[in-house]
Amino acid sequence: MAAAREGFSNLCLGEQLCFALYAATHAITRVYRPLLAEFGLTYPQYIVLLVLFERAESTVNGIAEALRLDAATVTPLLKRLAEAGWVSRERSQADERVVVVKLTAKSHAAAAQLSAVQHKVRCRAGLDDLQFERLRTELIDLTQRLSVEVEEPA
Repeated sequence: MAAAREGFSNLCLGEQLCFALYAATHAITRVYRPLLAEFGLTYPQYIVLLVLFERAESTVNGIAEALRLDAATVTPLLKRLAEAGWVSRERSQADERVVVVKLTAKSHAAAAQLSAVQHKVRCRAGLDDLQFERLRTELIDLTQRLSVEVEEPA
């Protein structure tokens, strides 16, 4: 509290939006961890699968863009998912530099159980439908506002 006593209350951890978001993210991924462990999946692998359930197939760059990650970060995730039989990776016939990723039969067979995971987490959060949608919308809006490039003054 020394910073608060000196007039810098914005230096208190409890006043930080970034820390509140960090702590919430950490808490929610802790809830996902044991639920996904039943499938041998990590949370990052799970969100890659979510992109593919939404799109049926995608390029590595398309997945990276959807997750707001670098392709270099997504590639090892895809490699492990492919080794575990969750996805297939094939070079595009139109452009061999492009890798197309698709869900496998294993992924499709587990879709209902993976959907139940999200439902369990949502119930654990204790939000009704309106609260859930409002929070999700506010977080999306915040992300969009923070993602806009701001020109630095000359």
